Amino acid sequence: MTTDTAQPLASALFEPLLIEDALQQLHSVQDWLRYAVSKMHQGQVFLGHGTDNPWDEAANLMAAVLFLPPITDEHLFQARLTMQERQAFMALLQQRIEQRIPAAYLTQQAYFAGLPFYVDERVLVPRSPIAELILQGFAQQLVGHQPARILDLCTGSGCIAIACAYQFPQAEVDAVDISPDALSVAEINIAEHQLEHRVFPLLSDVFSGLAGQQYDLIVTNPPYVDAEDMADLPAEFLHEPELGLASGADGLELTRQILRQAAEHLTEQGVLVCEVGNSMVALQALLPDVGLQWLEFEQGGTGVFSIDKAELVRCQQQLKEF
Repeated sequence: MTTDTAQPLASALFEPLLIEDALQQLHSVQDWLRYAVSKMHQGQVFLGHGTDNPWDEAANLMAAVLFLPPITDEHLFQARLTMQERQAFMALLQQRIEQRIPAAYLTQQAYFAGLPFYVDERVLVPRSPIAELILQGFAQQLVGHQPARILDLCTGSGCIAIACAYQFPQAEVDAVDISPDALSVAEINIAEHQLEHRVFPLLSDVFSGLAGQQYDLIVTNPPYVDAEDMADLPAEFLHEPELGLASGADGLELTRQILRQAAEHLTEQGVLVCEVGNSMVALQALLPDVGLQWLEFEQGGTGVFSIDKAELVRCQQQLKEF
């Protein structure tokens, strides 16, 4: 739904009399979550920034209002809210629906691989299926090897780099991004997780600032939205930095650079793990003879491949030409 058609519909949901009625009639956490779900359905919000259903989206807003971790204890549902808490929740809900701001930006918090991260509109909201691979220790990709050096390319909030540092406590992790704004957010998260001694934010356009550096594991969630999809993005995505989304006509502009240059930045047994989302169809068509291992996820998600250094070296000529 476009912003033009959504705005009048959303505004009608929050007329002063309707707001006052809700503030007086709704008392418990469950009352307000149910109300929020109904409003989100009416307002036709788009979900996909860390949640896939309106209940979880509303619960994230509620947790922020109550200064609680994610609400999983059903005993809390019957807890009564003070008037101040009701008003605070209503204000967040109104912004979520009228302005189409993802909940993570309203609360300035998102969870990735079970860890909390500060986020704002300088970075994408963390939501990559790569989290599942991290929690598995990249078991199928590393095959028993423990990485000593890891690169998170296009780090954004730093969530992948930090989650990798937790999973591999002996490893050093470089968190690289072209955006100084994104690196400022990554620095906040590195400090909050007290990982300044092992996770290092670095400004670099892909590999340009990493001359001579090699890694046992390169993980990257680069921009991969093609031009057609960029033109049709739901309004929620317009709050995210375009630099973190758009990647040329076919969504593979940055992925091309990564595949062409990754081999020289991998150790002999090194592995590249890369997410390309919906652009996987275009990539498969362009590189049918390259050994891209497409990964499956128990928690949902597609468009992530792995490839080792040996295969990157073998296919160097094809990669230069695609």
